[in-house]
Order: sequence, then structure tokens, then C-alpha cells
Amino acid sequence: MVGSKIIGFGHYAPDRIVKNAEIEARFGLSDGWIEKRSGIKERRYAADDQALSDIAFEAGRMAIKQSGFAVEDFAILLLATSTPDHLLPPSAPLLAHKLGLKNAGAIDMAGACSGFLYALTFADGFVRTQNKPVLIIAANLLSRRINPDEIASAILFADGAGAMVLAPSKKATSCILSSKLVSDARDYDLIQIPVGGSRFPFSEDTALMDTRMTIRDGRKVFSHAVDMMSDVSQYCLNETGLAINDIQHFVPHQANIRIINMVRDNLGLEAEKVAISLDKFGNSSAATIALTLSLYHQQGKIRRGDKVLMASIGAGFIGGASIIEI
Repeated sequence: MVGSKIIGFGHYAPDRIVKNAEIEARFGLSDGWIEKRSGIKERRYAADDQALSDIAFEAGRMAIKQSGFAVEDFAILLLATSTPDHLLPPSAPLLAHKLGLKNAGAIDMAGACSGFLYALTFADGFVRTQNKPVLIIAANLLSRRINPDEIASAILFADGAGAMVLAPSKKATSCILSSKLVSDARDYDLIQIPVGGSRFPFSEDTALMDTRMTIRDGRKVFSHAVDMMSDVSQYCLNETGLAINDIQHFVPHQANIRIINMVRDNLGLEAEKVAISLDKFGNSSAATIALTLSLYHQQGKIRRGDKVLMASIGAGFIGGASIIEI
């Protein structure tokens, strides 16, 4: 079996910048209220004429160009998203068509905020068994799913996309040193869009707000996030035999700065090793880790040979962690 390596990063954030002051004024909040509770200073919203496949395209194109592969070389596109262009058909085939991936299969993956880590794990297996490159794109347009009357979701969520190319390597080892994927549905509906699935389908009586995202108990979500992200991160460290000091970068899901700081403290990690993008880009769910990796790579902060710990949790709850070697 061949190995795998990461050879391309990409990201895209829409042009429109929405600063905290705009949201604070709408809810009658004091100056600095949002940043104090979330770490977010501003976030990006897509233009009215942009759909999910449009912003995902930009991130994918950047990663393909960086990889050096021709578009004809790719065997599959994995699109991690909770906000596709349509409920049906899936967006991945359209995105593959836009990118010119004429020899690639394409599939949407609905893994909420953990979708990128799941896609990465599946992509690694495909690359190593099929000996062909894979394009992973994680993207969301959450501005279209925000409940405008709910502070908890309105202050956090944003639009953005990140991408990565995994390719075969002559070294018979994976770029993923460890991966742990988990789920825990005991509090399944703490984060949800109530209507639109087979349990509660659309009807003439559907209220518009029931088609928007809601966070039912923020404190419980916070507690689940800290525990799950800490546990899966420690599992990966234990499995590899690495000490926390052997990790050059910690790239967590950019959910909330207080969650990130508590996970960091639990792991005993220095603050300067934590990669942060939520202050400028907010929480774009599955896109945040891929977007942050690409930003840090572009800035020269992440280099070949670095060991990177990533951790996430998403609605459901679905979570995971991975340690990769760049």
C-alpha cells in the first residue's frame, strides 16, 4: 500500500465583513459583548448571488493549483457541508463539474462541524488504496441558516470555505498519524434545524424560523464540546506516543474562544501553539479547520514536517481528532 501526503491547501471567505457592532446594535447588546463571550470580532457573509458551490469553488481551485496536479488527475471530491445549494441534487457533482474534475467521483458529506475531519480520514484511505489524489473541500453558508431572533446563533455563525489535497506518497506511511472519530447522541437535538427532514417535513404550516438553526442549551453544548474535544485529542496523543510538547500546532474547530481555551488547558498546551481564525472569520462549521490550516500555511506558520493536532465537535453530537504530519 502506498502512503499519503498533504500537498495543497486552499481557502476562501466572502468579501462582506460583518462586525460585532452591527449585531450588537440589532440585539441591544453593549459594546464588546460578543467578543468577550466568543472571541469573534467580525465574520464574513456571502453576497446574495453566491451559493455554497460558489465559495467552495474558490477554495478548491486554490488547493488544486497549489498541488501541481492537473484537474484530470483527481479521483474523487469530498464536500463537507451542512448548507448545500439544494436539498437535492447534492452539490458535490456540480462543484466537481465547475472545477473541471471530469474523472472524479463526488459526494456531499453532512458531518456538521466535524465534517472536515471525517472527510480527511476517508480521503486518506482512498488515496492509499487507489493510489490517486483526492480533493477535500469543507464549506458552509451559515448566514442563510441563522435565526435572526436568537442571540446564540446570530453572534457565532459565518460563511467560508477551506480545502486540502491529499496525494499518494512513495513513503508507505499515512500523513495521518492518528485519528479518532466519535459520536454521542444523548443530547442529539441541542443544535438543530427543526423542520425540513423526514421527521418533520415542510408543510403549509411550517414557520420560517423552524427552518433556521437553533441552539437549545448553550451551557450543555459548551460542556459537551470541551469534554469531547479534550478526550479525542488525548486519545490521539496516547495512540501515537507523542507528548503534547511534540505538537507544533493545535488547530481546533473555531467554535468559541472559551471552548478552545478550556481544551488547551486540559491538554496542557502553550497558547502560542493554538491556531486561531475565528476572530476575523467567525464559525463556519466544517470549514473552520481547513480554512485555518490554509491561512496558517499561506502565512508560513505551518511548514513541512510539522505535527498538527486537530479536534472538533458538531451537532448530533459528532466529533473527532487527528494528528497529521504536514
